[in-house]
Amino acid sequence: MPSMKEPSPEAHDNVTEENVETRAQLLPEEDAAGGSDDPELQAEMILAESEERTLHPDSDDASGGHRQSEDTV
Repeated sequence: MPSMKEPSPEAHDNVTEENVETRAQLLPEEDAAGGSDDPELQAEMILAESEERTLHPDSDDASGGHRQSEDTV
């Protein structure tokens, strides 16, 4: 699910053309869901959002933050 936040330039810079080409090859379940009009653009956005979450994790976002053991006490 997209975060709806624009990934930073740093996140975009970390996405390589090879990553985009590989990710743009739709998985069977993605193809069955209708695919995409522009799989390369979709792949680039998915990868950039993922990179953004890696570079700048959001501790308030269940999918973004990494808790430390002391946070669970």
